[in-house]
Amino acid sequence: MLLKRPGLPLPLSQPLPFPRQRRRLRAWRRTRPFWGGLLVVLGGAELLLVPLSPLTVLVSLGLGGIAAIGIGSALVVAGLFLWFLPQARAYVSVHALLLSVLSFPATNLGGFLVGMLLGIAGSALAFGWTPLPDDAAPGAAAGRDPCERRPRGTGPRVLAAVLPVLLAAGLAAGAPPARASGRPDGPPTATRTPPAVTTSLFAPQGFAFAGVTEVATADGPLRVLVLKMRAASLADYRLRTRDGREEYGLDATSLELRGNVTLYLTKFSGCIEGVLCVTFSPDGLPAPPVIPPFVFMTRVSAEQALVTSDLIVTDGLRLQAS
Repeated sequence: MLLKRPGLPLPLSQPLPFPRQRRRLRAWRRTRPFWGGLLVVLGGAELLLVPLSPLTVLVSLGLGGIAAIGIGSALVVAGLFLWFLPQARAYVSVHALLLSVLSFPATNLGGFLVGMLLGIAGSALAFGWTPLPDDAAPGAAAGRDPCERRPRGTGPRVLAAVLPVLLAAGLAAGAPPARASGRPDGPPTATRTPPAVTTSLFAPQGFAFAGVTEVATADGPLRVLVLKMRAASLADYRLRTRDGREEYGLDATSLELRGNVTLYLTKFSGCIEGVLCVTFSPDGLPAPPVIPPFVFMTRVSAEQALVTSDLIVTDGLRLQAS
């Protein structure tokens, strides 16, 4: 009989413990940018190490240490979002990259380059990650996105909040996301052809929640992208619509939408923070499920099916027909 001395490692032929848990962890890891999120979390944790040391060190670091706490916490939260909300990986990874680069001048050379480089590498991995094909994803059903939330919860229902702010602030300020229509309390009937809208600046106030739904038109249901927010500011607002051969226009120097603002858009494009230019649509690139209030877009153009708001305040309003 072969005896094993205490303290000696298990033989190589011995199976590893917890096989079921390891299989579940492996299947969960393969449906999200796990390693990119891990590097972002490690980068944020490294930025937090020195400022969270004894008080004398924090005082000696000054504003750089205080900024490191904010940016480091934001990167840790971003990494968690990449794990638990992989649908928003492109949006979150871009902001993680911006925060990592910002840490160089703001927080002691980006944690002596270590935290900055970890954040840049993690955000790049997360941005470039793509889901496995349906036939290759572990346990994925045919015709389903591996990142899609399953009915039994392989992806927890985590409410995304503002990236650089604590998660609790996002949960306190939010409203429920847009739900699918087809119910009596849905939006009113939209026009056959959505008007074209351009604006030099679009800035939501309060958290904007995005979703996809359908609105009724004279030609049948129209699939639209929905943005819900508490308020929104638009600059150099221009709207063009056509009724038969007549074209009508509405121009405003500024436009303020306040109170229960809902935008129904068939297309929405612009430059996030004036840097990253993207185009969102119901059937193309989906908008992030949550848009923080500090995010703005420039050079915006949209196809606007409907707008609902409690109050509209304009400056320099002009109506014209041609």
